[in-house]
Amino acid sequence: MTISSFHNPVPVNAIAAEDGGSGSNGSVSSTPTDYEESSSLDGGYRIPPPEIRDIVDAPPLPALSFSPQRDKILFLKRRALPPLTELARPEEKLAGVRIDGKCNTRSRMSFYTGIGIHQLMQDGTLGPEKEVHGFPDGAKINFVSWSHDGRHLSFSIRFDEEQSENSKLRVWVADVETGEARPLFQSPDIYLNAVFDNYVWVNDSTLLICTIPSSRGDPPKKPLVPSGPKIQSNEQKNVVQVRTFQDLLKDEYDEDLFDYYATSQLLLASLDGTVKAIGPPAVYTSLDPSPDEKYLLISSIHRPYSFIVPCGRFPKKVDIWTTDGKFVRELCDLPLAEDIPIAFNSVRKGRRSINWRADKPSTLYWVETQDGGDAKVEVSPRDIVYTQPADALDGEQAEVLHKLDLRYGGISWCDDSLALVYESWYKTRRTRTWVISPGSKDVSPRILFDRSSEDVYSDPGSPMLRRTPAGTYVIAKIKKEKDAEPCILLNGSGATPEGNIPFLDLFDINTGSKERIWESNKEKYYETVVALMSDQNEGDLYLDQLKILTSKESKTENTQYYLQSWPDKKVCQITNFPHPYPQLASLQKEMIRYQRKDGVQLTATLYLPPGYDPSKDGPLPCLVWSYPGEFKSKDAAGQVRGSPNEFAGIGPTSALLWLARRFAILSGPTIPIIGEGDEEANDRYVEQLVASAEAAVEEVIRRGVAHPNKIAVGGHSYGAFMTANLLAHAPHLFCCGVARSGAYNRTLTPFGFQNEDRTLWEATSTYVEMSPFMSANKIKKPILLIHGEEDNNSGTLTMQSDRFFNALKGHGALCRLVVLPFESHGYAARESIMHVLWETDRWLQKYCVNTPDVVADLDASKDDPNKTAKDSESKVVSASGGGSPEQDGFHSATRSLLW
Repeated sequence: MTISSFHNPVPVNAIAAEDGGSGSNGSVSSTPTDYEESSSLDGGYRIPPPEIRDIVDAPPLPALSFSPQRDKILFLKRRALPPLTELARPEEKLAGVRIDGKCNTRSRMSFYTGIGIHQLMQDGTLGPEKEVHGFPDGAKINFVSWSHDGRHLSFSIRFDEEQSENSKLRVWVADVETGEARPLFQSPDIYLNAVFDNYVWVNDSTLLICTIPSSRGDPPKKPLVPSGPKIQSNEQKNVVQVRTFQDLLKDEYDEDLFDYYATSQLLLASLDGTVKAIGPPAVYTSLDPSPDEKYLLISSIHRPYSFIVPCGRFPKKVDIWTTDGKFVRELCDLPLAEDIPIAFNSVRKGRRSINWRADKPSTLYWVETQDGGDAKVEVSPRDIVYTQPADALDGEQAEVLHKLDLRYGGISWCDDSLALVYESWYKTRRTRTWVISPGSKDVSPRILFDRSSEDVYSDPGSPMLRRTPAGTYVIAKIKKEKDAEPCILLNGSGATPEGNIPFLDLFDINTGSKERIWESNKEKYYETVVALMSDQNEGDLYLDQLKILTSKESKTENTQYYLQSWPDKKVCQITNFPHPYPQLASLQKEMIRYQRKDGVQLTATLYLPPGYDPSKDGPLPCLVWSYPGEFKSKDAAGQVRGSPNEFAGIGPTSALLWLARRFAILSGPTIPIIGEGDEEANDRYVEQLVASAEAAVEEVIRRGVAHPNKIAVGGHSYGAFMTANLLAHAPHLFCCGVARSGAYNRTLTPFGFQNEDRTLWEATSTYVEMSPFMSANKIKKPILLIHGEEDNNSGTLTMQSDRFFNALKGHGALCRLVVLPFESHGYAARESIMHVLWETDRWLQKYCVNTPDVVADLDASKDDPNKTAKDSESKVVSASGGGSPEQDGFHSATRSLLW
């Protein structure tokens, strides 16, 4: 179990920096905040004012990982933002995957810099830190994993190229008691292949590892002259509709290159140094040992490949082997899946979601669609769940476990008497939970919960899981006393009209009765149940022996972790992380509610700077930052989500950074786009978007915290799309806008986007009316566009911002385009992020804080020539009727739990 607890999250696909200090990378220059004296087209990366920079550069907190026995905790240490040199490393873009050829991994991986081991003492406190040691300084650590018995750690190590002749990954192991680490392989020439699944513990002393084949030579060389033209054909008139996937294979050379990097040789490696190769080299994508450690479930992909879909849809083969490397049988060999319909809930034909039952030694289960994978086909049942032993006799057929009329969504296993099966349907937002008895054919399945997934108030919670000795997780059964019927624990977010109040219920699966045994403090704190900690012993669990791990935070206190034990519910704090940004410790936060003109209830979180008093200080410049969402009902759209007591996490490009610049921040105002019944939400997108924005702006003005002429709007991705539409269709609300990594012309994503699954040809007017590109002539307020030059998101090609900027410029709009070299959909490098913040601050200071009459300026100077320029580092293009050009950008804060 790993808990990621930090305030400055590095994007998942980023690599952390050597040093997070100001100017330490040598490529970000200090910039005066007098933006009028600084040419907006000057070369070089810039940094924002110190009040913003200091928050972003604060060192990140470690991630936590508990041992299987819950008696030790790892502190996985991290660095701050990575330098641009990390992102600038060459990468191969193949089959929807970006590969670092030097490391033979996915590119831009984050990493740890060190591992600290703490004993969890009986009183709940942590013992002194024991540093894992034995590896060279400067090592980048990845894929940290506990052995089943908790006595060893495995992890990979790599180095920067300047530190080592070879930057490929090697597997290391460490003794948990001593902290001593050593290479797993005696040979220095065995390297990890981490393009797909990399390694897994088979038992307490053996790992199954994907390695680079020792016989592999140099990468294939691209031919100077192609063997022929690139040809694709659909002479069979197949209907093949796909979204705008990026980084696809382009030709035979790409196919060869993909095979070169993705092909692995599987090795069984024991801690005693024994190594055994099993199976032929292949593109292995997943490795899964059975709970009894006798079998391996091995998945691989193979040719023929595709030029129009990513590798997840390539032909897929699933086999069963023994753990000593003997082939048992083939479970399936699925063909290339280019024709999965774009309708939501459409799936691949054939067996899918193949897994081991968590409660059995070696029993498989999987799902097969009955509608050909097409969600538009009406059929009953729609999905069938099957089960079969790994050692099934020849001719033994799989057994039908359960039939579903909605789309399969997973199973929580307990034992032969209990499992919970989930199904859902996006179009109706219906979700159902079934109770089944896997070992009793005479017990009929029954529906436990049948509700709308949008109705957060009715969410009963999810069953808590306990770890088995085999390392799997099953539903925990709890008894109040020895002869009582067992219950399960439901862990819920507890959404209410006053905000989330997480809870833990003791739930009788047979009668439906429930007893609340724990609930978050609703007055000041926001607490959640993270994990069950009293699951080390086999047999029944009793309520008076219950122990849980919880997190606790408030508006001004950052997240800490606690152990709570029954029967007295004693609480022990086990972490004491410092406040990540003490300069904003006394920020003001309030969850506010207001109403749209059509009666829909809306919510938002209003943040105000420390010490601000509206009665004394008057209204502030305000930044509205949001992201629209689709709903099927007005009631669901109006429900409150989140808690007023949650800690204000501030990420590297969060809008909340501008609290340090004395802005009011309206974060996440709900922008519901509702399509009730047979109505499609997006058919009234603009109307509902504007109505939601009007209500939000009216509320902050009514409260006296926002100056009516100094309200800016911004968003990332679909939030950028929202921003452009609001400046086009509601120019009276905002003085300027910031749009990051957005899409603006929906005709460039003709086979669906976001939650729209109709094609351009089925909903032409909707695609056109939703596209701010088509309304570029209406945008009169300043808009800043920011985009990563290597954006790999399927709906937001960098071209979207390029073309939108040119459309704006062609109509004399005051606009600016910043293209960030090497950056993807989310921004990672310190140079890029600091420059984005500088651009943002400059834009807001000029067009929000010091608001000129921009529209009047534009109208008076339409004859001035547009100006374009390219920066040698961050590419900046500006267009302005008569004023000088500008720029900006953000990234929302994140907090995640990784399991």
